Amino acid sequence: MSQQQIIYLDNNATTCVDERVLDTMLPYFTHFYANASSSHIAGLTVNEAVENAAWQTAELIGAQEDEIIFTSGATESINLAIKGLANQDRKHIVTVSTEHKAVLKTCEFMESIGFEVTYLATASNGILDLTNLKQAVTDKTLLVCIMMTNNETGVQQNIKAISELAHSKKALFLCDATQAVGKIPIDVKALGIDLLPFSAHKFYGPKGVGALYISVKAKIKLIPQIHGGNQQRKLRSGTLNVPGIIGLGKSCEIALSEMKSDQERISQLRDQLEKGLLQFEGSFVNGNISERIYNTTNICFPGVNSEQLILALGNIAVSNGSSCSSVTSEPSHVLKAMGLSNENALSSIRFSLGRFTTSEEIDETIERVLGLVRKISQ
Repeated sequence: MSQQQIIYLDNNATTCVDERVLDTMLPYFTHFYANASSSHIAGLTVNEAVENAAWQTAELIGAQEDEIIFTSGATESINLAIKGLANQDRKHIVTVSTEHKAVLKTCEFMESIGFEVTYLATASNGILDLTNLKQAVTDKTLLVCIMMTNNETGVQQNIKAISELAHSKKALFLCDATQAVGKIPIDVKALGIDLLPFSAHKFYGPKGVGALYISVKAKIKLIPQIHGGNQQRKLRSGTLNVPGIIGLGKSCEIALSEMKSDQERISQLRDQLEKGLLQFEGSFVNGNISERIYNTTNICFPGVNSEQLILALGNIAVSNGSSCSSVTSEPSHVLKAMGLSNENALSSIRFSLGRFTTSEEIDETIERVLGLVRKISQ
């Protein structure tokens, strides 16, 4: 099956690299291949390009260039942000049971070294009750970890209110924005975010590169997790992935200029898809339908096994959970935490649209999915 035949509706798992991003990256594999840490003219030239990428990245989220640390992606950024606080006197972390496994597993590790972690539940629509958060955050809380946009449902939390609650107890606030950066406007200063991890490959950049925004307040508390040549202000040693960083910067630049038009077009396609698929009797959307990102819908087709449906769809790429666990038959921990039964969680499909999704692809998807769910449910 050729790539051209695939109808790709799994953009929350990863996106294709925008050709403009690829074109910007290519010279840094061949002509401008010097080490960005080298002091000769070739190295200085590459370092200048890296600094420009840092500026592009910072501009997208309302930060300063020196507040950006480049990493291999959001998972590494999350590990640095959480484990990097292990030497603090406070030993309490508050998070939510619908977080990505990168946060949940790292919090489990922190528990193994003596930290106390509170895992809050959400309402059935995926929204966190701020009253529960207020009760959980105490004078002993070091860190509050709550994502901006859920990767499975697209549900979005009230980030400004969450940061204010965290800061009222002098706790730091880590906001996993992996599914939000490049899609919606973000201003880390206005939102009161101290640590913000994200990956390039979620918004048309290359895999294997991401970043961590670190506020001045958080930076003085953070200890590095990778030691070596003291690159990146000693917080993340190692030779920089220059082509990846250049690609991330370009992705940020494009996102900033095209975000509004992307949102208008993709949201219309998502609504078109949702309206069509909800014709299946008994189907429903998982999560809050107003407080969510515009490219995502997670639909339950009761009585339809999602794995069977995904296989039957063939060239239509969708997901039945987070990309990190999509090959398993376990029900989504996110949907379970929202109160779905095992049966309904295993009957749910995530559709995540992107910059290159077309109306014709949506029409074909509606027709194919409806035909299959009706057949499977008989």
